[in-house]
Amino acid sequence: MNSPERTHTHAHDALALEAVSRVFDGRAVLKDVSLNVRRGQFVSMLGASGAGKTTLLRILAGLDQADSGRVRVAGARSVVFQEPRLVPARRVWENVVIGHARLGSAKAAALAALDEVGLARHADGWPKTLSGGEAQRVALARALVREPKLLLLDEPFAALDALTRIRMYELVARLWRAHTPAVVLVTHDIDEAILLSDRIVVLAEGEISADLQVDTPRPRSRSDAAAVALRTRLLAELGVTHADAA
Repeated sequence: MNSPERTHTHAHDALALEAVSRVFDGRAVLKDVSLNVRRGQFVSMLGASGAGKTTLLRILAGLDQADSGRVRVAGARSVVFQEPRLVPARRVWENVVIGHARLGSAKAAALAALDEVGLARHADGWPKTLSGGEAQRVALARALVREPKLLLLDEPFAALDALTRIRMYELVARLWRAHTPAVVLVTHDIDEAILLSDRIVVLAEGEISADLQVDTPRPRSRSDAAAVALRTRLLAELGVTHADAA
């Protein structure tokens, strides 16, 4: 098996994968995956459990390594996980800039980021005082304070209630427009992918089975004819029948 190579991307790409494979205990979790994402593009990644989505995201984040292939990623990248992963003993603003020693004025940078996500008033509070949605907004502020060229989102809305999730969609879309990073969102939610994305990639058994552009103008509605048609196609790609979806 060839040794994997990890380098920085070219100017117009946030990430470029060439024939990337990953094997666990003799099972190929990723099989020769090739994928390019342009800077500023919003890409969602769908797939059944075990399809390789999280493994691929971990490789992009530098938390795992491919067994073969070439991985090129933007030098500045941030990750938001399903759980906010805030440090209980640090104040909210400190959680935003934790690990970012290079920031000149840490608290000023934290306050600016918290203001963007509507939480400046909680800057001196403690994580235990935050709701689930508020804690996830702090995690977003922490990810964006570094001005990443690549923002990786690993099911960040999955633990939130339906209303909070909708508000988070709007927030993420606004922050993406303001900061223009490339975004890769791992999700199981088809409607979430349709509402947010420029492009939807479907993984099946470690391979890309579909790579679809989403060209309808924003803001989008689940009831739009184009959204309904795309949802039907994505369900088919995921092996879900109309009876299953009902």
